[in-house]
Amino acid sequence: MDCSERPRRWPAYTMAVLFLGYAAGKAIFALHARLGFPGGPPVSAAEAERYARDFMAPATAQWLATATGVAGACLALATVTPLGRRVPRALMLLVLAGMFLAVAGGAGIMIADGFVGMGVGWRWYHGLLGLVVIGLQLAMIRSYAMATRRRGTN
Repeated sequence: MDCSERPRRWPAYTMAVLFLGYAAGKAIFALHARLGFPGGPPVSAAEAERYARDFMAPATAQWLATATGVAGACLALATVTPLGRRVPRALMLLVLAGMFLAVAGGAGIMIADGFVGMGVGWRWYHGLLGLVVIGLQLAMIRSYAMATRRRGTN
């Protein structure tokens, strides 16, 4: 039996937990109408005011981010559930590629600021977390791709 017959599910489950943690943190900040993320760098009142003036109210932005966290968790779980496996493979891989770009973008900022310092306020341990999240995301996508690949009919 090769490893493709037993796909690794733990990266998807771990990503789902991380996405739900992200959603919970954003919901907490939405309830307080604050920008930012618990455990991350603080957002000044002036920056939050400028954000509200230029884009949208902080609470609205945080509730939208909460929704993306829940959607990310659902998508991660879809890669390991029978219902999610019924989605056409090409479509799921396209959606997972988009998800990877979003995750890698956020994690990339954490990594760059954590190790180089861009002025955002992320620390070195946030940079390490960003590297871990990118690795988990890649492992989840690889596991899905291996589990759904077409096997030869020898």
